[in-house]
Amino acid sequence: MYEKEELRFEIEEPKNIEEVDKELRRFLELQKARVKVFGVGGGGNNTLARMMEVGIKGADMIAVNTDAQDLLYTTASAKILIGKELTFGLGAGSNPKVGFDAAKESESEIRKRMQGANLVFITCGLGGGTGTGAAPVIAEVAKKAGILTIAVVTLPFTIEGKRRWENAMLGLERLEDLVDTLIVIPNDKLLELAPDLPLQTAFKVADEILTNAVKGITELITSPGLVNVDFADIKTVMTNAGVAMIGVGESDSKHRAKEAIEKAINNPLLDIDIEGSSGALVNIVGGKDMSLEEGSEVATDFRRARRARREGEGSRK
Repeated sequence: MYEKEELRFEIEEPKNIEEVDKELRRFLELQKARVKVFGVGGGGNNTLARMMEVGIKGADMIAVNTDAQDLLYTTASAKILIGKELTFGLGAGSNPKVGFDAAKESESEIRKRMQGANLVFITCGLGGGTGTGAAPVIAEVAKKAGILTIAVVTLPFTIEGKRRWENAMLGLERLEDLVDTLIVIPNDKLLELAPDLPLQTAFKVADEILTNAVKGITELITSPGLVNVDFADIKTVMTNAGVAMIGVGESDSKHRAKEAIEKAINNPLLDIDIEGSSGALVNIVGGKDMSLEEGSEVATDFRRARRARREGEGSRK
């Protein structure tokens, strides 16, 4: 004779929408991409200060320098004075070797500040000591941790001298081997955009371009848009992408969509061979009156302009 088994079913009460939303928010908070921006050296610290002023949603700003005084007056979320035992906070003296050794001395602190990041930006002006020397060390830390890494750097103006240019080329070569994507802004190209600008203003323009590059990519992930782009999309385009360039265009005319994309694709900062380019990120920003048709027009015109530019470059070979 078999004993009768008693089966019990527990029916869970359906959750109300507020509880579901609360769980979703908690889940999204755990899953969201963490972005950290390292501004390295004097140039990088200046750019970081501009980013803090503009505001980049969802990004931690970390200033890195060998110069204690410069670091003191830099606005940032966190600060790292590297090479305390080596430079005593007095800077790298335009010597990349000193910048490199200083970063190596403080590597554990850099690694600690990088913990939890999914995406790391490294921004600096190449040519000096700290940015040129320390940026590759920071990039190597990120690479070993398996973090998607994008360097956004400037090359010095010709008038800054041969030594700074040679330093910059050395730093550029090292970074290219370590980061996933290397976005390069040649400062001399800024002269084509605005040849009559005073030098000090030109440096600020460079900061603005670097800021827009980082803000544009970061907020594609951290801010909801009309077309959803997530971290996986960014990773697909930017992982092992190599050297990249940035083009910016804007317009408020009747044909603003067409004009903006033409200015972006023909921007002097994009004066490179794009025939072999593997991908592109297109960030469209407009007012509340921007129509779906205009957004579609930008995408269509971009593909058409890119194809025409490729064909034009192919015919010149």
